[in-house]
Parts: sequence; C-alpha cells; structure tokens
Amino acid sequence: MTEGYTDYTEPEDQLCRKEEVVEVGSIVVPVFFALLVVLSCIGNLMVLVILLLYEKFRLPINVLIFNLAVSDLLFTFGLPFWASYYIWGWTFGEAGCKAVKFLFYVGFYSSVLFLTLMTVQRYMAVVHPLSDWERCRCFSVAPFIIWMLSGTAALLVSLRSQVLENEGNLYCEFDSIRLKHASVYLQIVFFLIAFCIMGFCHVRMFQTVARSQTRKRHKTIKLIFCIGLLFFTGWAPYNIVMFLRILQDYGLSSFVDCNVSIYLDYAFYTCRLLAFSHCCLNPVLYALIGEKFQKHLQTILKKMCSK
Repeated sequence: MTEGYTDYTEPEDQLCRKEEVVEVGSIVVPVFFALLVVLSCIGNLMVLVILLLYEKFRLPINVLIFNLAVSDLLFTFGLPFWASYYIWGWTFGEAGCKAVKFLFYVGFYSSVLFLTLMTVQRYMAVVHPLSDWERCRCFSVAPFIIWMLSGTAALLVSLRSQVLENEGNLYCEFDSIRLKHASVYLQIVFFLIAFCIMGFCHVRMFQTVARSQTRKRHKTIKLIFCIGLLFFTGWAPYNIVMFLRILQDYGLSSFVDCNVSIYLDYAFYTCRLLAFSHCCLNPVLYALIGEKFQKHLQTILKKMCSK
C-alpha cells in the first residue's frame, strides 16, 4: 500500500501540477474514512457481541466469522491515522508509521485467509459432508496459524517503512522503491491465489446444490459467496490500479502523460475507498442474509429500547 503522494516530472522536465487532485483527496478521503470507522466499529462490535452471547462459539463457521470481524476491526483502527494524513501529512512519527502499516497489512492478509478458510470449510461441508475434516485438530488451530502468518508478513513489511520528507512534507513510505513494488506484487499474487481457491470451491458447491433432490437453499453458502464477492469486487480494482501505478513508476510511455497520470490518481482514490469499505460491509451482509443474526439483532435492539 502506498499512502504517500508525490508529483512526478515528465521527460521534458515539465512539472505535472496536481494541486486539484491533492485538494480533492484531502477533503473526500478523510470524510469517507471517518464514516467507515463509525460504521465498522458499530457493525463488527455488534457481530462479536451476538456471537459471544447468542451463538455456539464452538461451531467452525462462527469461529471464522468472529475472527473475520476482529480482522476488520484491526484494519479499521488504522483509518483515523490515514484520514489525518491526508489533511496534515504524517504527524505520528516513525513508530506510528510502522504501527499503522502493520494494522493495514495484518488486516488485509488475515481477512483474505479467513475468507478463504470459510469458503473451504463450507466446501467440505457441502461437497464432502461425510468427511471428518471439521473435527480435525488442524482446523481448530487454523485461526492461530492464520494470525501468526498474517502478523509475521505484516511485521516484515512494517519494519521496512519509515517517514520520508519531500519539499517540507512528511510521508509514511517504504524505505525503497523496490520494496514498495515487491509488496504490491506479493499482495496481488496473494489475492489471485485466494481468488482461484474460492472460485473453485464456489463452483463445486453450486454444482452440488444444483444436483440436490431437495433443492434446499444453503443460507451459509449464500452468505459466504456474497462476502467473498464483495471482497473481490472491492480489492480487484484496487490491485489493478496499484499495478498500473508501478508501470507509471517505471516510466512507461502510456503513463507518462500528465492527464493520464491525473486520471490514474483519481482512479486510485476511488478504488481505495471501495476496497477499504469491506471492513464495514460484512456486518451488513450478516444482517441482510443471516436469519439467526437478524433475530439476535432484533433481540438486542428491543432490550436497548426497553431500557
């Protein structure tokens, strides 16, 4: 993730002026991030409360939903700092830079892994219902392994982040352009692998459901599919734009033009806002699709209104 913003110089040494892009970003991004923080905290905390008070926490799917909500909250905790960044620049020091980078990457990697594991868990339950995979001890320790892997990957990336100064402005960036590109490549590859696994599982699940004589609708499959679709709808454009920005860094002729660069910056803002929205939209899907979740939510709201 590149959180800094730097103008670039054309081959003719003519500066590409982007004051309007920066001004739009300094207004739209902080407001949108503030809204995401409020909605994500309310929604995900409500999910955690419902799972702990009303659901059987030992069920594999509930454990994964719980961890996904925690992952979304961790991701959310970094947004206020980025919102401030777009207004005043980076004012939280190098330690804050590393911490916020860590929150972003641990939230991204863990959410991808938990979504993938949720899909695989439902795949085994639907396509191979007689297997003992869910009772296997490896599944019970899977969340711990995911957090360890995500934390390690995020830590390695965050440790190579530092505060840089350019024309009096402070930026929270990687300490080298090669590392920035490597992190983007890793993020894209990680994203594509998860997409292939989840795509295969969903195709096989729908084939199994379609052949079922009872034609029973699987609410959990529908929920997981919608969460996965929402995640990829948000993150796919973001990864594409990040890759195009790497091509711009390499100075490809198609991206050297100032107007193209400005359009790419606007696309980057838009795709980032869309991608970051995933942290608050998952609870909305639970409420819209999950019948049990709806009942528990109504119970909580009634108790709150009666006080």
